[in-house]
Amino acid sequence: MSKADTSKQVRRAHYKRITLWCIAIIVLGAMVLPMGSYVYTGIQEAQAQSVKDTNPRANYWRAVRDGQGGYSAVTGKSMDGEVVNTETSMLINNGGQNWRQIRNGLIANYGGWFLFLVLIAILLFFAKVGRVPIAHGVSGQKVQRWNALDRFVHWITAISFIVLAISGLSLLFGRAVLIPLLGYPGFAAWAGLAKGLHNFVGPWLFTPGVALMIILWIRHNIPNAEDLQWFAKGGGMVGHDHPHAGFANAGEKVWFWFICTVGVAAIISGFFMDFPTWWSGSREGMQIANVVHAITSLLWIALWFGHAYIGTIGTEGALEGMTSGRVDVNWAKQHHDRWYEELQAKSRGHGGEATTEVKGQPA
Repeated sequence: MSKADTSKQVRRAHYKRITLWCIAIIVLGAMVLPMGSYVYTGIQEAQAQSVKDTNPRANYWRAVRDGQGGYSAVTGKSMDGEVVNTETSMLINNGGQNWRQIRNGLIANYGGWFLFLVLIAILLFFAKVGRVPIAHGVSGQKVQRWNALDRFVHWITAISFIVLAISGLSLLFGRAVLIPLLGYPGFAAWAGLAKGLHNFVGPWLFTPGVALMIILWIRHNIPNAEDLQWFAKGGGMVGHDHPHAGFANAGEKVWFWFICTVGVAAIISGFFMDFPTWWSGSREGMQIANVVHAITSLLWIALWFGHAYIGTIGTEGALEGMTSGRVDVNWAKQHHDRWYEELQAKSRGHGGEATTEVKGQPA
């Protein structure tokens, strides 16, 4: 072997060793270097713990936020009016921050998705089932269902509810939805108007309307055994079998009693926030009222979506009852047959014909 060949072999072996060492260093680095982040993190945590243990200002503010009572010359009033030192004896109260996290976190996030999913479910149901028609077509004969007072109370309350829903949702979701669209000045102007509308319409228009609805319609909404059969048959919204129902079917009764319970809770909690001086409201009480009001109102809006759908595009002939006060005879027989039978029995009992109208004229 010549001297030149020997020199080439030596160089190749040298390059091979260099390559192997580079590969080994890369593999070792890939394994060791990530572990360095854990070491660095541990050092940072140790330093933070050291500062936490030795920083007197941090220790002071932790003690302040522990909620321990102290002495304060400022006095507050308890629920029975007795002058006491309650939350006024604390330098910082964590209740406000806890309330803010619940309202802006849990309620605003999950509440928004809840309403969105309810709307999607209604749209999918409509796409699948479509509008429930009057099975035997429009007869041209009508019966009186709602009088003028009923319709007035319903529409005042319904319009007030829509105003409250729009203004309330604007205040709840404004930060996430409206500020990007309107900007801060635009949202501030709208939020001021929405708050004023909400605080006026709620106690002075909507609440009296709900109270009148309960008084006027409670006699129609007493549960009975046929309500279970109505639910078992899907309320006539699916299939071709229409269950028996009186003046109010089981679904309408659920809506009515929901208003009487959850709806009334929303109204009462709203009053607590609108008029805190009437009940010597504490900060904690206002925070609880706000959470209750937000949750019950979101549930009310979600159920109203279904109520509005069924009463308008979901069922042929339903809206006519609340606009003109009269409904088609075939609609009454299909959806409220027991009530229609009662009308006919009363009419015959008075020696008259069926209580119907043809094209607006007595039959």
